[in-house]
Amino acid sequence: MTRQLDQEVEPAVTPADPPAPNAARRVLHAIGPGNLSLIGALIVVVAIFGSLNSGFLDLANLAGIGEAVTVFGLLAVVQTVIIICGALDISVGSQAGIASVVSAMAFTATGSNAFVGILAALGVGIVVGAVNGLIIVYGRVNPVIATLATLAAYKGLAQLISGGKAQGFVLDNDLFIFIARGKIAGLPVPIIILAVVALGMHILLKYTDIGRNIYAIGGNDTAARLAGININKYLIAVFMLAGVVSAIAGIILTARTGSGQPVSGSEGLELKAITAAALGGCALKGGKGTIGGTLLAVVLLGALDNGLNVVGVNTFWQNVAQGTLLVAAVVIQQRRSGERAVGLPA
Repeated sequence: MTRQLDQEVEPAVTPADPPAPNAARRVLHAIGPGNLSLIGALIVVVAIFGSLNSGFLDLANLAGIGEAVTVFGLLAVVQTVIIICGALDISVGSQAGIASVVSAMAFTATGSNAFVGILAALGVGIVVGAVNGLIIVYGRVNPVIATLATLAAYKGLAQLISGGKAQGFVLDNDLFIFIARGKIAGLPVPIIILAVVALGMHILLKYTDIGRNIYAIGGNDTAARLAGININKYLIAVFMLAGVVSAIAGIILTARTGSGQPVSGSEGLELKAITAAALGGCALKGGKGTIGGTLLAVVLLGALDNGLNVVGVNTFWQNVAQGTLLVAAVVIQQRRSGERAVGLPA
């Protein structure tokens, strides 16, 4: 006789869903820990210089900071794309210089036709960017060495075609005046140009297959090649993009100064662009970086430069500060990556 035992069947326990992150955590995740440190540094810089000189916080001065960073901000944004791709372009400042000269000279040669001057500058930007890419890809030259060489070459070319002097005068033209001093919805045109270019780069990197491939190339070029990505084509295209954006920076430089500047307005911009990209979180070995972080670093550098000027610090200290920030950014990246320091035991 079998006895049937009544067994109580316990209901299955489903694991509770993890609590949804609150709004504050979502915001912090979206900003990123690296960007939070930049925001904190920016707040400290603003607080220090604002306390030392009340004029630092004037709206006119803050707007001046925004306009002052547009040229090197454009170069920093496109430098971010290049670094993410695993390369580096040291010649962007010289590219801006030669585009500035060409825009002014074409403007003068065509009887003050601003559109021809702008198109000529953009065309030169495409050519010099393509030259960089072709040297790197088909000459099998390291990007740092290749663009170090073209840095000197483009600078010399700008001086040759201009005779080493500022060329033309564009401030009697409505379009160049609008680029330099115009406003749209209360915002200066150069700031709007920087915002549009930065937004375009952000969308390219984050929401397109092209952007994902750029990250893949910088992260592991061997895996990217095995996945079927044409690395050579991407490198040439990225350097051509750098040439176009550098040309836009050169056009703004021409409009702002009123003439084509072979060297004086563009010298040193490449260091500031690389510093901003590194501070913004770009890994110099590639595969990592964001446009938002770079823009925050651009604003931080602009506030630092302006603050030093406002409180009367010798302008040579700006170069010291930029170099120090670049070293600090690279050291922080090295520590976070966990890689062995060069020359030290494992």
